[in-house]
Amino acid sequence: MAKITDKALRAKSTTKNQWLRESMIWGHGSLLARITPAGERLFYFEYTDSNKKRVALPIGTFGSGVGLLSLAEARQKAMELASLHKSGIPDLKEHFDREEKLHIATREAELARIQAEQRVIESKLTVTQLFEHWAKVDLINRKDGGAEVRRMFQKDVLPIIGYLHVADIKKGHFTEVTDLLLARGVNRMANLIFSLMRQMFRFAVDRDIIEHDPSANIRKSKIGGKQVERDRVLNEDEIQLLAMKLPKANLLIPSQLAVWISLSTCCRIGELLSARWEHIDLEKGVWVIPAESSKNGRLHTIYLSDFAKQQFQALRNINGESAYCYPNRADDGPISSKTVTKQLGDRQKSADGSAYSNRTKHMQALVLPHGKWPPHDLRRTGATLMTALGVLPEVAERCLNHIEENKVKRTYQRHSYQKEMAEAWVLLGAHVAQLVS
Repeated sequence: MAKITDKALRAKSTTKNQWLRESMIWGHGSLLARITPAGERLFYFEYTDSNKKRVALPIGTFGSGVGLLSLAEARQKAMELASLHKSGIPDLKEHFDREEKLHIATREAELARIQAEQRVIESKLTVTQLFEHWAKVDLINRKDGGAEVRRMFQKDVLPIIGYLHVADIKKGHFTEVTDLLLARGVNRMANLIFSLMRQMFRFAVDRDIIEHDPSANIRKSKIGGKQVERDRVLNEDEIQLLAMKLPKANLLIPSQLAVWISLSTCCRIGELLSARWEHIDLEKGVWVIPAESSKNGRLHTIYLSDFAKQQFQALRNINGESAYCYPNRADDGPISSKTVTKQLGDRQKSADGSAYSNRTKHMQALVLPHGKWPPHDLRRTGATLMTALGVLPEVAERCLNHIEENKVKRTYQRHSYQKEMAEAWVLLGAHVAQLVS
């Protein structure tokens, strides 16, 4: 039987699957290649199992690059599998399934051992030591390098609870700190420091330093006064109204595009404004947000809908010569993460609000019926639209790049949801496109 060739593998796809077969290997299997209607080139090892049933075991995808196989590499894998089959292992799939289960069990046992050892070490970690760890990893990325947060903690937090072990911190220790601030009459400062303490302890949870956030059951409204919950979601009528208002709001085109990109991708506005063109592949429809640019420190891949790609293409037509999607004036970095938020806020001022130079007539240009909306509300709106379109909540959460709060789920549920997420973004993009057209 003829051998598979590179030329045959690169043949044009048709409306049906095309199968290529290579001669039997020692009488113990064949190398197959399938060209799908979508243009994928997939390799299989075909063999006969103990029940005399033909089985096609996937072994990889043809191509060059990370994770792809050349024809020679696929042929070598098929030879190795044929050798296993010849050695007396007729049920290869079941064999690999058993090995994978054994590997998982071994890995989980090792993980449990490491976690047990880590808990012993981390039980002795003090709040001051946690703060220094947080400062080096997170605060250092802030504009002032975390200097202001450090000043506040050194004055109002660490002298009170800094010496305590992190594992011993209870919610009463949070209120011990904030009660002293309330006694001084600085309610807003009490709220701010409470928020920062919560950020630090959630940082500890994300890194498995502690099991649970001790501040989780503390309502922020009980700390320094009533807080307005951020739950604003634009309804479809408001989105349509926004599409009419936005071109007349005296905003630069990149700022207008930021609105639609944020809505159709559910990204954080800071992640968008700091994006670099090297992380966006419009041909493949992929935007990779590196770990150092994401809020939670985890790499996030966004699959761009046609609508989102159109917005990015329009943005590239304007800023494509820069390395940054939203470059500053010197073109040596991105614009401030607060730029678009301020521009949108300036155009949602009340009728009696203070005027700003040369833009008085635009002060209410982006006012919507149900109140003010910062860019973050677009992210929440996009996720809400997803679920309304039938996307599962856990998939929408992944699209938001939220970290699973349940430690057990984080440890054992490794499904990436990449396919489901891609489908969710496609649905959202198509729906937004329909609303604003």
